[in-house]
Amino acid sequence: MPARVQEAYRHCQTITRQQAKNFAYGIALLTPDKRRALSAVYALARRIDDIGDGTLPAEQKLAELAAARESITALADSPAAAGDDQVLLALRDAADRFPIPLAAFGELIDGCEADVRGERYATAAELELYCRRVAGSIGRLSLGVFGSRDLATASPLADALGIALQLTNILRDVREDLGNGRVYLPAEDLSRFGCTLAPASAGQPGPVGSPAEAMNELMRFEADRARAWYAQGMQLMPLLDRRSAACTGAMAGIYRRLLEHIAARPQEALATRMSLPAREKAVIAIGALTGRDRHPRSHRQQGGVTAGTAKDEA
Repeated sequence: MPARVQEAYRHCQTITRQQAKNFAYGIALLTPDKRRALSAVYALARRIDDIGDGTLPAEQKLAELAAARESITALADSPAAAGDDQVLLALRDAADRFPIPLAAFGELIDGCEADVRGERYATAAELELYCRRVAGSIGRLSLGVFGSRDLATASPLADALGIALQLTNILRDVREDLGNGRVYLPAEDLSRFGCTLAPASAGQPGPVGSPAEAMNELMRFEADRARAWYAQGMQLMPLLDRRSAACTGAMAGIYRRLLEHIAARPQEALATRMSLPAREKAVIAIGALTGRDRHPRSHRQQGGVTAGTAKDEA
């Protein structure tokens, strides 16, 4: 491997260690070649996501997302298109070694553009499409690195698992998203439960939805929807090699545990950003690698959850 490519991979792995507060636990369980490749996938996805979530004016965000789309299209056509961009250079090398569907990054960009435009979702089906774009795409990109003996069966399962993770993110971030002018909960569900969302005022300690009991029911309803996607997506596991299954199990296990905390204490989730302690994440990752069920018997035994700060931290 040329020295410049090695350096490009090291750059992507640094980004992953520093910013992928959940995914890093799973990526660490992969073989070195797959670890490098998935770090390159994550680094570009992180770049795209940061454009959409940044502080630039909307028009400039859309222009930068369009430029990112063009660079990915060019990269798929010619390795030379990477130029001196370390993330693109690593990704191009990874795509030469693994069947990574680079076109899936275009779906991620579609979802980020929807965020920039402030799109809202009337129905669960509309939200599902958004989740497929921003998270199902990552599932399929990851599957390109993992490989599978039955890709035709595995691909929609990877997509489903991505949807489950994104729904968990949405439930975790209701308060934060609302403060940024974004609402992902389907309007039909808010209406069904008679709920109203209003941004918290500065320093307001309480939840952002009302009435409280109706919001509790809504959050648990949405958690049940996420559980159904996890049940479907976890059927992917037997189709992966041991290390790839461990990586997937660690990532999904961390998010599933977070989902259960949210469902158990929805008012707390609406009042603050929930996350799992690092020790609990490590226990889940070890359990995924050994194939043993390492879930604690109660939240109290593991110290509950804490308020997170990093965007991808659960």
